[in-house]
Amino acid sequence: MSTRLEDVLNGKEENYILPFFWQHGEEEEVLREEMARIHEAKIRAVCVEARPHPDFLGPKWWKDMDIIMEEARARDMRVWILDDDHFPTGHAAGRLKDAPKELRRLFLQIDHVDAVGPRPNSSFMVAPIPYVPGYFETGGGTISAVIAIKRDSRTGDLTDTIEDVTTKVENGTLYWDVPKGYWRIFTIVENDKNGDSKKKDYLNPLVKESVRVLIDTIHEAFYDRYRDDFGSTIAGFFSDEPGFYNDKDSFDYKSKLGKKVVTLPWSADMNKLLEEEFGSDYKKYLPFLWHDGKEMMAKIRFSYMNLVSMLYAENFTKQIGDWCREHSVEYIGHIVEDNNLHTGLGAGTGHFFRALEGQDMSGLDVVLWQLNPGFDEIPSRSFSGEADSEFYNYGLAKMAASLAHLDPKKKGRTMAEVFGAYGWVEGLKLMKWLTDHMLVRGVNYFVPHAFSPKEYPDYDCPPHMYARGKNPQYRHYQYLNQYTNRMSHLLSGGTHVASAAVLYHAEAEWSGDFMYFQKPVKELMKNQIDCDILPCDAIIGDVHVRNAKLISQDETFDCLIIPYSEALPISVLKRLAEFANQGLSIFFIDGLPQRSCEGEVVNDVLELLSSNEKVEVILLDSLVEKLKNVGYYDIQVKGAQPYLRYFHVKHQEMNVYMFFNEHPIHEIETEVELPVTGEILFYDAYENIVRDAHVSTNGEKSLISIKLAPFETIVVVSGSDLTGFEVSPNLNKLQPVNSIEGTWSLSTAKSEQYPGFNPWGQLESLIDLSRIESLKSFSGTMRYKTEFDWNTQGKRIVIDLGDVYETAEVFVNGESVGVRISTPYQFEISGILREGENSLVVEVTNTLVKENPDTLSRIAQHEPSGLLGPVRILVEE
Repeated sequence: MSTRLEDVLNGKEENYILPFFWQHGEEEEVLREEMARIHEAKIRAVCVEARPHPDFLGPKWWKDMDIIMEEARARDMRVWILDDDHFPTGHAAGRLKDAPKELRRLFLQIDHVDAVGPRPNSSFMVAPIPYVPGYFETGGGTISAVIAIKRDSRTGDLTDTIEDVTTKVENGTLYWDVPKGYWRIFTIVENDKNGDSKKKDYLNPLVKESVRVLIDTIHEAFYDRYRDDFGSTIAGFFSDEPGFYNDKDSFDYKSKLGKKVVTLPWSADMNKLLEEEFGSDYKKYLPFLWHDGKEMMAKIRFSYMNLVSMLYAENFTKQIGDWCREHSVEYIGHIVEDNNLHTGLGAGTGHFFRALEGQDMSGLDVVLWQLNPGFDEIPSRSFSGEADSEFYNYGLAKMAASLAHLDPKKKGRTMAEVFGAYGWVEGLKLMKWLTDHMLVRGVNYFVPHAFSPKEYPDYDCPPHMYARGKNPQYRHYQYLNQYTNRMSHLLSGGTHVASAAVLYHAEAEWSGDFMYFQKPVKELMKNQIDCDILPCDAIIGDVHVRNAKLISQDETFDCLIIPYSEALPISVLKRLAEFANQGLSIFFIDGLPQRSCEGEVVNDVLELLSSNEKVEVILLDSLVEKLKNVGYYDIQVKGAQPYLRYFHVKHQEMNVYMFFNEHPIHEIETEVELPVTGEILFYDAYENIVRDAHVSTNGEKSLISIKLAPFETIVVVSGSDLTGFEVSPNLNKLQPVNSIEGTWSLSTAKSEQYPGFNPWGQLESLIDLSRIESLKSFSGTMRYKTEFDWNTQGKRIVIDLGDVYETAEVFVNGESVGVRISTPYQFEISGILREGENSLVVEVTNTLVKENPDTLSRIAQHEPSGLLGPVRILVEE
């Protein structure tokens, strides 16, 4: 039986990389060269993005696509298509500009006036402000309802005394005898002129016929031209950040219900649907979508968010996904998840799991310094503001990978758009860290951002992988891609092993006080207890309990963790009570729910939960201790290792464990107890070799020792039959026996001139070259040369470069001994050293930021340049 380990060792892994390939209308030879460079980098797919192209769907566009398709067929590459003329998806190439009103976006907005009574014969202007281009851009619309709500005379808060006065409106004026007390009169208007003005010609994702315009314009056009390639060269379509965009500030991360000035996504069907779900008097409570109230506020907000998130899923994602599958291609992409927006409005879609349910892969993106090594809890600055580091580190990728495990049509596939808009300060070292960050959380497909054939410098969201030959690290980019494909292949196709399931918090957030799901996930991950995230929809319909375990598709969880939720849907509460009766351990963090989201009385269900011995309320700080005490864990680690990440996949023939040191500074050395016996090997995916693992057994468990430098990864493979592999000896304790010091000869080469070097001079010691006036703006390769004597024997000999910034290739006696793009910068040189004098050449390549200090790099912590050492020879005795 061929195993995935055999696949990667024999170079037969599949392709898991599909970079954006931006189109600007370049000449044919440029497009062909860029496709060749993508292929040369060990990539076998592209995602063509039209965002900068001047003639999308016009003659020049199709000419350029024909060239790309011809190159892809010749190189056995697959082509994905970003499904609009620019991001975010939803513009439909401008086809909605003059579309009928029923196909255009629709919003609900609110205005109010205050009144005091008793005052009979009062009147109020409630007609919408007229739409005046250039002046009142958000005016116009039709009145949906006029609602008067009494206010508390001391606090001004809205009370439960509500009167629908819509019938008292004549020609835009409300005539009303104001009762005693203080009142706030709300006018609710349906308007097609609101939302983000930059998205005014976008489709309405709540309306099926509106979304169909996108399909008819984009998808059908590609099918008409390339139908014979669908399912072969053409892999599918990619939606980039579609959303509601109902807020004037598209990327206001607080665009959620309760924001006073926001306009809300709406459709003609919403009135009927809200009446069916909420009741015939639903309009009386619409003001609470914007303004605070009591119990009815929570109920109407839940009903609204529940409906718009379901309509989005049904009419946008599912409709496009169904069309793609009917035409033998797949549908992928991602929404805006930033800073917890995945449960909200604005650029969000209300509910992450629903929004992507119709796609064939789960998806996410990380751009603009949203992930920054070392900042896993406290906020750090991203280019778009303060990044919620806790969400990006402990929430985003786990949430996305969990959907891939939950939805069968995704086949365990999670795609991450990575590397984009970090600036030229980002090199292969950070790219590998970002890749490992995703892999160890279950992400296994990657969309690098991006290949741009525009002449350098292209200021559009660098870094660019080739940059028309100007990126000095491009020639080493293939090493990252080979590593990524091997790791993705090894971690795909099996069953993810995790001990806990954590409830997704969307419905709780819509309805009252809540805890972000990433709060308990953080505690688990920092203590090597893995989990998946499950939405309420899955609790209701997709999962079940067997033998006191929670079963979701092929996965089995020991327990279910509920982040604090003041309210949950009644169907979920009842299901949780069933689970507890069937023996499942359920842990409520910080308290049981107090009510249902729908406002139904649930005292009996809450009583069942509180009295069940399988249900326990615990503090967040006690969660890990509790799970370890009852044995709800997969592996155990000696000592506290808060930055050791792991991921376990069980294949039919073997177990695969990935271990990653996520910390940028500190190394990890520890002992790991695995719940397996039999043969165990280490696999180094970068070198693509198998090594011995020193293993001791403890009953039905095995103990292994691991030592990881910052950013380093190792894979542990176990199985009943791992014979037949060529196994290299493991590097045991290495002892330094020689430091290479003294004078180094330095020469430099820009990317275009490599491997031709210009002599620079002599260095008496290794220092940061960016501190030398003539080199502080140098970007390229720095070639260090020296000689050293050797006369020490040892089993294995390794050269350790120490600190390097940032990719390195080492030559000993004229022979290359390898390339390293990240720590540890160690190269085995056994059998190459000779007695007496030896030559050593170290080529270190930095990034383009020294030459091009772009705007995106301004918020980054810049590293030195060159080889800093110390350079040492290590020997295994």
